[in-house]
This record gives sequence, structure tokens and C-alpha cells, in this order.
Amino acid sequence: MTVPNSSSELGVRPPVQKRSREAWSRVLDAGVAILEEGGYEAFTIAAVCERASVAPRALYERVDTKDALFLAVYEHGMAALVAEHSVYDDSAAWRRLSAGEAADRAVRELVGLFRRHAALLRSVVLISGVHPEVSRRGGEYTRDLGDRFTARLLERGAAAGARSPEREVRAAFDVAFSALVVRTAYGAGFSGGPASDRAFADGLRRMIIGFLDA
Repeated sequence: MTVPNSSSELGVRPPVQKRSREAWSRVLDAGVAILEEGGYEAFTIAAVCERASVAPRALYERVDTKDALFLAVYEHGMAALVAEHSVYDDSAAWRRLSAGEAADRAVRELVGLFRRHAALLRSVVLISGVHPEVSRRGGEYTRDLGDRFTARLLERGAAAGARSPEREVRAAFDVAFSALVVRTAYGAGFSGGPASDRAFADGLRRMIIGFLDA
């Protein structure tokens, strides 16, 4: 991935002293909480400072603009989510599964990732439409997840009868991911689909398994 992975690339002047590091950690955690609870509209310098119990001066020692702060908070929030991409990397665990079982588990893991991080993802998806940098970084993270999803299912023989198994598996990921994005960002009633999260997840799994088995 080519997304920033250091403080300097994020436009952040990293704190050195322990007290400053602790304050900056509170700022990042506070920013994520504000995004989860109120979205980008609620994300203000004043709100972050109040929630983190820091003075604006302490914040501006680390960043120059609100957008630099927002992107640092975005990366902080996304770090926990991206760490979970590794669920697709445990070859030993996946090797015991048939193609159908692997497809079922792959979708279950994707659904679980969205469920656990729904509050942050809702905010991120909505702002990405008008924030090119968030859109770019989100695209990098999505492609990384799709690569892992696709590689694992190809390894287990998913879509083996297709002319282009890789294209078919990647299409399955795109469909599942897109459905989860819409439901997470806009709610269960937006598309008229099942109100129950369980029913939605079960239907999504059956659809993807059937698609790859066709």
C-alpha cells in the first residue's frame, strides 16, 4: 500500500516527551470517538480539544491545519481496522476448508469487520465522496483487503471452473464489499433489503457462494 505510514508523511510533528505523547494519544482517540459519534460535521478543533482535555496550542504543536489533524485521526482509526485484514493471511487455518467453506468464511470475516468498525466506517464512507485524499487512502486499503480475500479463495479453488477465476473472485469481493458499504453508510432500509443484520449477512453469503459455484 502507498498510504502514509509515518508521522512526517501525515504532516504531524511527533511528540517526544512522555507527557506530550500521552496528550497526542488522547487527541487521536478523541478525534476517532467524535467521528464515530457525530461524523465529520462534529469534528472541530474545539470539540477535539475539549474531549481530549488539551489546549488548542498543544494541538497546533503537532499539526498546522484541521485537515492535517483529521487525516492523522483517520489513519489512527483505520489502523485497528487494517490490522484485521491479516485474518486472511493464516494459510494453515484456511487450508483445511473446501472452496465453498472458504467462500463462506471469507464473507463472514468481511461482514464481521464492517460490523465491528461500523461507526467509523460510516463516517469515513460519507466523507470520502467529498474528500479526495480520504477517497484515495480508502481505495488503497480496500484494494489491500480485496487482494487478500481474492488470494485466499483462489488458493482454495474458488471459481475453479470459470474462464478467469481471479476475475470472478475479485468480482465477488467487489459485490460483497459494495453491499456492506451501502448498508453501513446509509442504513438497513436504504435499499429495501433485510432489516436484520443476520438475515442480510446470510443472504450475502449465499449469493457469493452461489456466484462462485456457478
